[in-house]
Formats: sequence, structure tokens, C-alpha cells
Amino acid sequence: MTPQEYIQLKAFARQDGVLLALLWTGSLLCYILGMTYPLLGIAALILIAASPFFAAQRLRHYRDYGREGVISFSRSYAYTVLLFFYGGVLFAIAVYVYFAFLDKGFFLSKLIETFSSPEGREAIKAYGIEGQLDENIKFLSELRPIDMALNMLTINIIMGFFLGVPIAAIMQKAKS
Repeated sequence: MTPQEYIQLKAFARQDGVLLALLWTGSLLCYILGMTYPLLGIAALILIAASPFFAAQRLRHYRDYGREGVISFSRSYAYTVLLFFYGGVLFAIAVYVYFAFLDKGFFLSKLIETFSSPEGREAIKAYGIEGQLDENIKFLSELRPIDMALNMLTINIIMGFFLGVPIAAIMQKAKS
């Protein structure tokens, strides 16, 4: 890969990383609002499940327009990992901003409210996790916004390394 091709790869990955971060941020907002409006919780799951397909679609765009229809597995994998990295960094910033400035305890209070309801208590008993739940809620209450953001960044980067293999394998295309 020439230096010019590497610059092009990073440029496409950065631009598409912004779009991926917007997708994830929309999913986060749907998840948070889904605690009050359950249908939005389903939308959050759909948006997260769409992430690999979105990444593959953006890789196809890079392959067809940036690489003139030809891309190797290694370049496809590098693009996908960079896409998830850039998207993860921007999403981590969004998570930090939300939990540091906007949340004001809403997320944790809704979790406690959900698990304190009769249905929530019944489900907790059915799974046998009464003591474990209290520990987890205490742990969540002690997390700082930067901890949540770094956790999301780590998860998204690792997800890029793992999902990059099948996405790159499917989307690679040799010269005809």
C-alpha cells in the first residue's frame, strides 16, 4: 500500500466512522428513551444489530468508489478496523457527554425502578440473581462518565477486530 492509498483508506474510514458513531448514538438515545417508551428499546436493538451491515455497506462504497471495484482482504480488514476505531472514539465522546452533562441520574434511576417493579422482582427471582443485582447496581452507581466512555470505546474497537474478519472476507473483490 502506497502512502497515498493509506491516506485515502484513513480518509474514507474517518468519514464513515462519523456515520457509524451517529448510528450508535441514535441507538444509545433510543435505548435511554426506551426505558420510558418500550418501542424505542426495540429500535435501539435493531440499530445495534444493523452495525455490521452498515459497516459492510460503507466498505462496499469504499471498494467501488475509492478502489475502483477492487479490494484485498487485508485492505478490507484494515478499513473495517479503522472504521470501528474512529466510530468508537466519536461514540465514546457522545457517551461521556451524555453521562457527564445530560443524564443527571436518569439511567440509573430507571434501572432501579425497572428492577424494583413487581415484574422485575419476579424475573430476578426466576433467574436467581437477587444479591448479584444489588452488587451490579452499586457498581454502576460508582462508575464515572469517563469509565463508561472508555468501556464503550474498548468494546467497539474489539468488536471491529472480530467483525472485521467476516466483513472483509465477504466484501473483498479481486480483479476480474
